[in-house]
Formats: sequence, C-alpha cells, structure tokens
Amino acid sequence: MDAQQHGLRLVEGYKVILASNSPRRKELLGGLGIPFEVRTLSGIDESYPDTLCGEEIPMYISGKKAEAYQQSMADDEMIITADTIVYDNGQVLGKPKDREEAIQMLRQLSGHAHEVITGVSIVTKEKTSQFASTSKVFFASLTDEEIIYYVDHYQPFDKAGAYGVQEWIGYVAVTRIEGSYFNVMGLPIQRLYTELKSFSF
Repeated sequence: MDAQQHGLRLVEGYKVILASNSPRRKELLGGLGIPFEVRTLSGIDESYPDTLCGEEIPMYISGKKAEAYQQSMADDEMIITADTIVYDNGQVLGKPKDREEAIQMLRQLSGHAHEVITGVSIVTKEKTSQFASTSKVFFASLTDEEIIYYVDHYQPFDKAGAYGVQEWIGYVAVTRIEGSYFNVMGLPIQRLYTELKSFSF
C-alpha cells in the first residue's frame, strides 16, 4: 500500500478541503498522502472575546472559520481549519502589520521562551472535532542586526510572531522546542493524523 492509498483509507468517503492558503500547512497535510484541495473564504471575522486565553483563542478562531465553511459544504466533504498564535507571557502576537512591528515582536521574543499554539477543527455535515496543540519555543538572544537582517530578507509579515521556524531565524535563534516542531510551522500534523483516524471510524 502506497502513501496515497493509505491516505485515502484514512479519510474514506470524504473529499478533504484544507481551508488555508498557508504553504506550510499545504506541505504538511500533503505529507500524509491525503488527497485534498485548498478552499479559502475572504472576510472571516477572526476576533475573539477578551475573556479567552491560551489554547482557547486559536480553538475559538478555528471554530469560527469552520462555521463559515460549513454553510456551503457538500455532504461528502471534510473541512480542516486551523489557527496559530504566538503566546508570550499572556500576550498574543499575531501577524505584524509592518516592518517596525515585526522588529518589535522579535525583540520581545529574543532571549526567552514563548508558546506557539495551534487550534484545529475537523468538520463534516454530521460531525465536528476540535483540538489544540502547544509547543514551547526557546529563543537565544538576538542582536538588532540579526533581527533587521531577518525581517528585511524574509518579510515575515504573514506569520504569527513575525517568524517562520523553518527559515533562517529558526536556524540561528531556536535553541530547543518542547512539543511538536510541525506545530510551530503551523499544523500539528501527528496530532491531526491521530484525530483523523479516530474521526473516521
């Protein structure tokens, strides 16, 4: 049995939709050998109540994304939505709006540990499953020269916390990770695999 046959068995009877344009999430889901298509909707409200904290935040947002897709999904479709946040001492660091904010975020993360939390929703017409995965990422101290080099060369404005662990910054700054490396990339793929096995049977 090849990877695609195994992937088809994992989601037997469903057409899988990844509700994300993230190249990292597409790469990771593709690594499971599951055939899928990408479908995105614009204008989804990603705000959340101020009372939420930690894992509750990306779980809530991924759930809102799933609800938006559920309204138009077919009976044989399975939608996977995800949201990733960088969480530093109770503060959510989202996608930086510009160069200066990206630099400021990396200055804040420099020299200590933070959490990367991904909330995932798996939905069909009949069933919904949600989970969150948390990884603790330890950063070495970074100079302003290193931070500015990374921001100017890699333009990390589409990434929570202003960094991609698979890029140069991950090579020079990340001293260790407690939890899933792939979660820091944006999708806790081993946990998703486990959830899909229990979801489908």
